Amino acid sequence: MNTQYTITELAREFDVTPRAIRFYEDQGLLSPSREGSSGLRRVYSGRDRTRLKLTLRGKRLGFTLSEIRDLLDVYESPTDTVSQLHAFLATVARHREVLERQREDLDATLEDLAQYEAQARALLDGARQDAKPA
Repeated sequence: MNTQYTITELAREFDVTPRAIRFYEDQGLLSPSREGSSGLRRVYSGRDRTRLKLTLRGKRLGFTLSEIRDLLDVYESPTDTVSQLHAFLATVARHREVLERQREDLDATLEDLAQYEAQARALLDGARQDAKPA
């Protein structure tokens, strides 16, 4: 069974705009066939749907489009392609390092915010104490 999707169907399913889907197509991540007398109607295959799903997942995880393209190539390649698997592992390792640095930054920022919040609450408590009638 050869399932086909329109751009509108995919946009609705994945809660993205048709413009975003066309952008991913322009970036070479999707390759719909063309139908109609002028070839303007895009028809997406099950492969395109899967690639869009993986692309959106990669974006949520913070991968660049170039990294996503590399990961999609690994996903679609034979599983015994050693060089591609090494490239995949290198991409994942780089991304993990970035995320760990971001987590460290977030932890430091959260700690700073907790200190500022505690100081502001202490100032408010002091102001309340000063405002109480003696």
